[in-house]
Amino acid sequence: MPDDPPTTDIIRLLATWALLHDTADDAWKAAVARGRGVTPGETEGGSDAFADGLAAIVADEKERLRARLAGDAERATGRAAPGDVAEALEALRFEVAELRGRIESLQTTVDALAARHEG
Repeated sequence: MPDDPPTTDIIRLLATWALLHDTADDAWKAAVARGRGVTPGETEGGSDAFADGLAAIVADEKERLRARLAGDAERATGRAAPGDVAEALEALRFEVAELRGRIESLQTTVDALAARHEG
């Protein structure tokens, strides 16, 4: 494919990233669904049951955070207290750091796939 224009490589990279993202998202949703079916103290399933349960707890907390941030955004149309703004900014910083980590992980995966394809 040496005759492919450079834009094709960019499109292929973005398509690969989107595919990896969808796969990871599907796996996350499946883990959350399995985790919501786990009863506390359940020992069957071993570490997978623990990981799925943890995924469900994290997903619930994410939804609470999303709701709280949405409430903060609604209050921001008026005069928000400086503490509320600082708390919302801190939450956003955390989310951006999480996204940055995921993007770096995806980049590593894409680089490994590209190296394997070239080799």
